[in-house]
Amino acid sequence: MPVSPDVRHAVSDGVSWITLDRPEAMNALTWEQRERIIDLLAAASSDPAVRAVVVTATGRGFCAGADLRGAPPREHVPGDIARTVRLGAQRLIGAVLDCEKPVIAAVNGTAAGIGAHLAFACDLVLAAEEARFIEVFVRRGLVPDGGGAYLLPRLIGPQRAKELMFFGDALPAPEALRMGLVNRVVPAADLDRTAREWAARLAAGPTRALALTKHLVNTSLDTDRATSFAAEAVSQELNMTTHDAQEGVASFVERRAARFEGR
Repeated sequence: MPVSPDVRHAVSDGVSWITLDRPEAMNALTWEQRERIIDLLAAASSDPAVRAVVVTATGRGFCAGADLRGAPPREHVPGDIARTVRLGAQRLIGAVLDCEKPVIAAVNGTAAGIGAHLAFACDLVLAAEEARFIEVFVRRGLVPDGGGAYLLPRLIGPQRAKELMFFGDALPAPEALRMGLVNRVVPAADLDRTAREWAARLAAGPTRALALTKHLVNTSLDTDRATSFAAEAVSQELNMTTHDAQEGVASFVERRAARFEGR
């Protein structure tokens, strides 16, 4: 697994904490940071000790987009840019969407470009009151990448998505909440505590059931009813073989709180 000093990582009480730590650059994302996050998300999926993930950052910015300053200028041939996008920004967003553990974004400040899409790809989004989201691409004459044109219409509809992408205006956290892009806006002083409370609840939950639920919801808008219903039935079948599903049924019958173990 690549190591980046600009990404802090710790596992505590079943929660994998991934923290972007380059505040002097508003946590603009480098190649090393991106690869580190992708690998940490994959590791969270396969580690039974991890039952939830939080992605957050230090300083005033959550992530100001991709850091292009270190990219050496070179002549491109057809296919280079598409390959870079597939292997870069799209891999990062796919890693969040495909992570088998629930992922919380705790957005402490500005989330722009790929930084905004990193947050929107997470399963739950908490935002500090000072946070803002910017579809910055149009300001640079660029097409949105990192799955923005896939994520935003599914979250807020095509008309709202076009408004954000066509104008590139900064969207304050309270407005993002009203539009449905974030789940909760809290004072900055409460962001870490709220993220810990939500992550603890997820880490104490039925981990495999949550993974299957995440998959069903994430794929529901890409399939027809018959396919979605079939996937639901298979997910039920798979989940009923887990310890937590059997514990949940037993706790209901015995009229006690369930004690889930994530297996």
